[in-house]
Amino acid sequence: MHVVVATDGSKQSLAAAKQLKSFADPTKVTDISVVAVIRPLASVAFADDLSEQKLDGSFRDAAQGAVDAIAAVFDGWGPKVHKRIRSGSAANEIIKAAKQYDAGLVVVAAGGRGLSDSVLVGSTAQRVQHYAPCPVLVVRPAPRRRKR
Repeated sequence: MHVVVATDGSKQSLAAAKQLKSFADPTKVTDISVVAVIRPLASVAFADDLSEQKLDGSFRDAAQGAVDAIAAVFDGWGPKVHKRIRSGSAANEIIKAAKQYDAGLVVVAAGGRGLSDSVLVGSTAQRVQHYAPCPVLVVRPAPRRRKR
């Protein structure tokens, strides 16, 4: 089975990759495509909270750093790992990747990046869940502790 693991450069997407690894059977997963999507006309840079080296370069450099960090989760685990950077709408490109690679599962984080915690939490994950051609694992963020 081919699995698409989406990253937006957030720590939540790293948690989603680790969640997959915690329960999936590496003998049943043949390939993992780690996918980052750059929005072509974005006014905000692709945020890379994952890579060790901070780059002041392009959106593509930041996306590559995030893809590399997520791919490292699967080093030595078994399946072949592919690193992919796409351009366009995040949900649309993740869905296209799932179709293109004949994925058996898509892994996405809910609430990785958005305008606010309450308005857009999981909007990309929600669209992927509704339109993907295969099952979707949506990994929710850990609950936040309330301040007293």
